[in-house]
Amino acid sequence: MIAWLAKTVVRRRWLVLVAWAGLAALFLPQALGVQQVLAVRGGSDEETESFRAAQLLKQAFPGPFAEYVAVVVHGPISRANRRFDVVLDTLAAAMRRRPYVREVVAASSLGESTFVSRDRRTTFFIAALATDQTDNISNNYVPDLRAALRDALARAPGGAGFDVKLTGYPALDYDIRSISAEDTARGEQRVLPVTLVVLVLAFGALVAALLPIAVGVLAITIALGLVTLAAKFQTMSVFVLNITTMVGLGVGIDYSLLVVTRFREELNRGLSAFDAAVRTVQTAGAAVVTSGLTVVVGFAGLLTTPLVETRSVGVGGLLVVATAVLLATTFLPAMLAILGRNIDRPRWLARPLASIHAPSGWERWARFLLHRPWRAVAGGGLAVALLSFPLTQIRIGVPARNWFPPESESGQGLAELQEMGASGVIQPTRVVIQLPEGESALSPLRLRGLKTLSDSLRKDPRVKEVRGVATIRPGMSSLQLALFYSDSREVRERFAPFFNAYLSADNRTTLVDVIPADTVTLTGLMDVARRVRAVVAHRVRGLQGCEILVGGFAATSVDLQHHLLSRLPGVVALILGITALMLFVAFRSVLVPLKAVLLNCLSVSSAFGVTVLVFQHGYGGRLFGLDGPTEAIFVVVPVLIFATVFGLSMDYEVFLLTRMKEVFDKTGRNDHATMEGLSATASTITFAAAIMIAVFGVFAFSRVLAVQFVGFGLAMAVLFDATLIRMVLVPAIMHIAGRWNWWPGVRAPRQDGENSA
Repeated sequence: MIAWLAKTVVRRRWLVLVAWAGLAALFLPQALGVQQVLAVRGGSDEETESFRAAQLLKQAFPGPFAEYVAVVVHGPISRANRRFDVVLDTLAAAMRRRPYVREVVAASSLGESTFVSRDRRTTFFIAALATDQTDNISNNYVPDLRAALRDALARAPGGAGFDVKLTGYPALDYDIRSISAEDTARGEQRVLPVTLVVLVLAFGALVAALLPIAVGVLAITIALGLVTLAAKFQTMSVFVLNITTMVGLGVGIDYSLLVVTRFREELNRGLSAFDAAVRTVQTAGAAVVTSGLTVVVGFAGLLTTPLVETRSVGVGGLLVVATAVLLATTFLPAMLAILGRNIDRPRWLARPLASIHAPSGWERWARFLLHRPWRAVAGGGLAVALLSFPLTQIRIGVPARNWFPPESESGQGLAELQEMGASGVIQPTRVVIQLPEGESALSPLRLRGLKTLSDSLRKDPRVKEVRGVATIRPGMSSLQLALFYSDSREVRERFAPFFNAYLSADNRTTLVDVIPADTVTLTGLMDVARRVRAVVAHRVRGLQGCEILVGGFAATSVDLQHHLLSRLPGVVALILGITALMLFVAFRSVLVPLKAVLLNCLSVSSAFGVTVLVFQHGYGGRLFGLDGPTEAIFVVVPVLIFATVFGLSMDYEVFLLTRMKEVFDKTGRNDHATMEGLSATASTITFAAAIMIAVFGVFAFSRVLAVQFVGFGLAMAVLFDATLIRMVLVPAIMHIAGRWNWWPGVRAPRQDGENSA
């Protein structure tokens, strides 16, 4: 079947090229606009407590705080100056005129007068957005708001010298999405020249070097076009943009490197271009398909996770890897059959670079290992253990620093709020309390319960303030609160903005905001949310029979982390089991898949260990633009790295084992197969790994921390896999195991001079 496919592709090579050109032209427009359909905030397919809290808020509060942005205003004069008030009024009026803005609320109208900077030159106000607008991720209300603010400031009397920044989670989301798209384009521009140089060194020819890049770019273009179509049926996370680009370039170039290298070998054996292309598909093409399937397994495992972020990356990974495999086994052989010996042009490059590809150096290394296999295993194992040790100290959570790009407008606005001591207003933990039918939150019994709850929450030193109907006048006793609300209608009219935000129209549902101190990091916010839930779980006196739900950003992060980690063992077991089964079928061996799975786990653990050391602990983090340790690793990162790296690192395993098995089937000698397999593939694996490291390493310098995590982790995993694992541990263990490597495909070892286990 493979032979028939190979001959068909090569015979109809022009038709194959036209078909791929048509697909590229079809999907290019969609690929260029993919960032417009990607979501920053994901979610879970399970109904979490925070999700129910958000739904209850939307149902009970049609007004201000379902979704909102903060407008930070900094002036050249003091807030006491009348000119400042004129500018603020002009900006607020411009916001109110936008059709999707439901209400504009000044911080002072919420009963809080301290949200002004110490020099009284910076303040902010809040604009509440219609939830039907914020639910549409392709809505461009953030740039529209910014344009409206700029225009209003330009028209405002005395507006010169004022600075206005839009922040809050909608603005942060928009900026992350925009920056991710910019970083992806910038990363491609940076990595392609580096990749071309590495490929020229690998092939000693410019034409041959351009082919893998063409495959990588085509794979990304078509896959992103397919992602845009997939986004019409399910939410796709912004992570998919970076992962698809990284993986598409990496595997597209890796597979092409293997195919082109094998094609040149077949040409050098005297085959015609047609026959060499057919033979390449039968050998290297089969290895690419096997390797691609192992990568697909990793991404398929992500489809079983409950998070939008991981599932959408799984979809993107499946699409780009499948596209890269098809390109490497159809488009590339067709091109090779047409080019023939022309892939070696210009020939003057080949002579000075020939020494790089001489197998003699790798043969000496192979002999060195095979004479000291146990030392190699001990040394390599010790190195892996040292690299993996920091993994024992991993802390999962939302990173304390750099989570939001600090150079973005929204990131700078958030920083100004933090300096004012007001950032907690857009990062509260939200406690939603719904009373039984017919009851009022302003009844003496329920007010007493709300006050008890608020007092308990305020005791936490990480909490700056607790805001709700029971705290509208701080220091009031339960009796004073009951008297204060004796005429609830009059009180509600007097403090309308406050009550619109914290009490439903029927008085049955109320909201308590737990506002953190500004010293509390995002990691600490998750701990605050956990403590709030612990307090609520102890059945607050006076709130019996009420439904109490804890939501907000931190609580959502806690829920997503819990659900993802609960699924992680199943995902890992699924990926390991299916990969081992596929390798067993491919190589008809028990030991080979077990060894491959174990060693892949070691390369992943080493990458995790170094990631914890650099990011969580901050050693060398400044090289990547961090201003300190992150203190935690985002929960999505280990899952993405494991699923992605496990498949990608299996590429090199398959490349190496395929050549070893090929030699073993011819000679029946395991030691010879190990030596020749290593020396024949070492150069290809080294250059392929260098390309992967360059591709992933570029994204380690992204301005989005989550992308940095993944890029750095993948680069480290490939580095360790291509050096410690494939060049040291695999050949040493293969030599020690002898003919047992190929059992039961080959019967148990006999004493025939072969090194056996």
